Amino acid sequence: MLRLTEKKIALTIKELDSGFGRIRDLSVSIGKLSTGEWTEPEGPTPFPTLATLRAWDRKLLSRYQPFYMPFCDLCCMCTFGKCDLTGTKKGACGITMPAQQARTVLLTACVGAATHTSHARELVTYAIKRAGRDCIIEPGGNAIGVEAPVIRLVCGEKPQTLADLETILDYCESQITSLLAATHTGQEGDSLDFESKVLHAGMIDQVGMEVADLAQISALGYPKADPDAPLAALGMGTVETSKPVILVIGHNVPPSVAIIDYLARENITDHVEVTGICCTSIDASRYSPRAKIIGPMSWQLRYIRSGIPDVIVVDEQCVRTDAFSEASAAGTPFIATSDKNCMGLPDRTDDPADAIVMDLADGRQKGVLILDPEKAGEVAVRVARAVMPARRKSQASANPESIREKAAECTQCNLCQRACPNDLAIPHAMKSAGDGDLSLLSSLYDTCIGCGRCEHACTKEIPVHSLIISAAADKIKNEKYVIRSGRGAIQDIEIRNVGGPIVLGEIPGVVAFVGCSNFANGGKEIAEMAVEFAKRRYIVVTSGCAAMSIGMYRDDEGKNPYERFPGSFTAGGLVNVGSCVANAHIAGATIKIASIFARRNLRGNYAEIADYVHNRVGAVGVAWGAMSQKAAAISSGFWRLGIPVVVGPHGTKYRRMLLGRADRDADWYVCDQRTGEEVYAGPAPEHLFVAAETKEEAMVLIAKLCMRPNDTSRGRAMKLSNYIDLYQRNNGVMPDDIPRYIRTMTDIPVTLKGDISRILSQSDWKERPIPDPTLFRHNKPVSTEEH
Repeated sequence: MLRLTEKKIALTIKELDSGFGRIRDLSVSIGKLSTGEWTEPEGPTPFPTLATLRAWDRKLLSRYQPFYMPFCDLCCMCTFGKCDLTGTKKGACGITMPAQQARTVLLTACVGAATHTSHARELVTYAIKRAGRDCIIEPGGNAIGVEAPVIRLVCGEKPQTLADLETILDYCESQITSLLAATHTGQEGDSLDFESKVLHAGMIDQVGMEVADLAQISALGYPKADPDAPLAALGMGTVETSKPVILVIGHNVPPSVAIIDYLARENITDHVEVTGICCTSIDASRYSPRAKIIGPMSWQLRYIRSGIPDVIVVDEQCVRTDAFSEASAAGTPFIATSDKNCMGLPDRTDDPADAIVMDLADGRQKGVLILDPEKAGEVAVRVARAVMPARRKSQASANPESIREKAAECTQCNLCQRACPNDLAIPHAMKSAGDGDLSLLSSLYDTCIGCGRCEHACTKEIPVHSLIISAAADKIKNEKYVIRSGRGAIQDIEIRNVGGPIVLGEIPGVVAFVGCSNFANGGKEIAEMAVEFAKRRYIVVTSGCAAMSIGMYRDDEGKNPYERFPGSFTAGGLVNVGSCVANAHIAGATIKIASIFARRNLRGNYAEIADYVHNRVGAVGVAWGAMSQKAAAISSGFWRLGIPVVVGPHGTKYRRMLLGRADRDADWYVCDQRTGEEVYAGPAPEHLFVAAETKEEAMVLIAKLCMRPNDTSRGRAMKLSNYIDLYQRNNGVMPDDIPRYIRTMTDIPVTLKGDISRILSQSDWKERPIPDPTLFRHNKPVSTEEH
């Protein structure tokens, strides 16, 4: 049988006798992946290259102009340098300060996109080896009809099997290579063209993330778009220390899966604790609810130094680079499993498992590199069981007197506080501890992000972080929380139910809490924000470290957010999609609103869908603890879709914001598709990327940035009510920009009609129509390339 499509030639031979032998069941494929059965035409921009969506990017960047905050005034990237770029000066290659800052942002986004895409390649290869190339991509069975919205939108393809994902990754890898090439000395020189490429890197990152999660969901049997995914144990207090304990750290789940599978084969699942830090623990809990999540990446030092783990297994991403030395100091055998993170360890991949186990258990080697996940899983379990009895006997927790003695060595030089990213009052706590009162030292545990910089700054080499953890021993014992296992994609029926209310503004918004655990005031704040917006009937979505921090919270009644709010994508829901790569499902949900509710074609139709999302879908991303290059890339993907992102105070260290000018009316005109006229729509949303200094400021921004030109009067009134309430709570007065968001008198919340009417009468406010908005004239988005 010969099957021919525009993309692929497939030849299948059931049986053939020839002069050189008998052939059965031979299949040969030539060309790209099969496009499946499409009911919509191919759009104008399938597989876009660097300049394909440049026109759309420039529309966004003309409204949200980059505001740069250089760390230094020099460029040191080539041997012409160091070049002073202050004022109007240029580098030896001709580059200006704005272009250099934009180039730095692009490099950051490329690192993030490359990390997720490389991760996706490994997962697809692993999934194919485990389940076969013909394994069907199935993120939600009959509940999911639009099963790969990001890939459909960007690539114009509908992948059906794991093998199809390889072609998508080929595209991602080629684009990342081209993006990196643009950062070479004497290459791109315009800051806005660099910024366009930043947005392209973010879009590619979303494709890579979607590939990764589709592969592991399909091959590993994770929850498939399940709003009632099981609850998993969270926190150090959940660990049964009477059993051997394995700690996995990182993001690539195959070693964790191998550990769980080995335990099941040996029928010893109940005899060993599998615990994890960072996203590999979330994905392990998606595979087996028995896996326990210790916490976000900032928990690494405290858990390793506790001596509880009997074996530590690391893979890739967000692993402390001193994890091996910390494990060695704690006497814990160590196994690295990724060629991207070898830790300087000897490669024992090809050695017999018995020999590796003996060397690690006897202490002849403190750590090894094993690049076969199945062997690493077996070795980890066997070593943990072998060393656990002796390790438990040798462990001795710090007593109050030993903490006091160490703290008394502090000279009050204040270097630790200066080094602390959160400016914690460490010297004062140390002095108090030296006098016998450990309460202040214990209180630092709630806001410490576990970076260890205090210890490196200490001239007396006091183990400051360890003293904080020891002082908080009672708190750690009570760290017993739950988190809903990552559910993956959002069901089509959920989108149908909420698409209209979201677009019309009757559900006030979708708020996504994502990112790392680099919080200025502890994880409690991100949990409080999530709870606040869920109570206000926003749809709250989360992933990764943010999802863990939300789970490590109880309200005044002792209720955990995941127990308090439903896991469905609905008003008042709290939805954990999964690990970092599951962020693609958040973007996918906004894309599916355009497809399922508005019946817009997705297939290779990026600019039109992004224009729809930007003008009609009240979504905001919040990366409160953003730290890594991956977090920057994730944010960039949302920007290209026109979705604003709010970051916490440390987010300013990304070196640039994308800020709108509410006072510049000319920036806020849209085309009304009903009349073809250009009309003023107000600054909605006002910013595309903005930092907030406090939790209260962030909540005001979130409510404000959920407003869209397409809001109905009822929807705008609801959004204004939330915005004004949060603003008044924070500032004690009404916001001064209300006239910009009132289009007609029916936009005014009923309970505030008198106050707002007086404000409008004192300004030059005039009633204006509610448009059917687009940033493209007559809704004809254009590409700069022919297709």
